[in-house]
Amino acid sequence: MKQAKEKFLIIENIKKFIIDIEKLVVTFPKKDFISRKLLYEDSLCLLELVYEANYETDLEIKKRYQIKALAKINKIDFYLERAYKLRYISESQCTKNCNKLEQINKMLYSWCKNGKQV
Repeated sequence: MKQAKEKFLIIENIKKFIIDIEKLVVTFPKKDFISRKLLYEDSLCLLELVYEANYETDLEIKKRYQIKALAKINKIDFYLERAYKLRYISESQCTKNCNKLEQINKMLYSWCKNGKQV
């Protein structure tokens, strides 16, 4: 039961992260619409990958979804770092969102490492 709760917690945290990202991308300049789009779309893709892993019954396929989700987190982290370096977002905004992403990453990694089926 704990593992099922943990997965739902991962999903809930990703949803909250996406809502925060929606508020953040409006600070990006209009000329850099590609960065805004990639950050937002990859955040949604992260949610989709976790849902797919959650519903998958084949453990090997589940693991692939989880690994793809972990890789997606690294991409999103890069987008945030880039946004900070280009001064689209403040250091505190970057730190706050990277910390949320790190928490999601730890939870997802733990779920991936556990590897059990609910």
